[in-house]
Amino acid sequence: MGSLEIESPGMYVKVSMDGAPYLRKIDLKIYKGYPELLKALMAMFKFTIGQYSESEGYNGSEYVPTYEDKDGDWMLVGDYETYTVLYQSYRMFISSCKRLRIMKGSEAKGLALGSESKIVAI
Repeated sequence: MGSLEIESPGMYVKVSMDGAPYLRKIDLKIYKGYPELLKALMAMFKFTIGQYSESEGYNGSEYVPTYEDKDGDWMLVGDYETYTVLYQSYRMFISSCKRLRIMKGSEAKGLALGSESKIVAI
């Protein structure tokens, strides 16, 4: 007999973009990690982001990806290119992510300079 593989249900979250007249819903489980998720969001909403810096946030970006966790805190999603992103880290992210928001960079930069307990780059 062959092995029986049971697939778990998707992890669907709503995605909004400041200024866009519509919401999308995506399954976070279909992406292998943060870089793949970010590419999908940029293609879906037709935006690009600049490089992330802890001191300046997303310098020069018109929009930045953020997410709301289960505690209701909004978090900045950091520069994926410079972090070694482990599968377990992404699994923790999808288990705590309630929704995603592509926020105007000017708003997100103000958040990033505020309380570090509320905004975390991953």
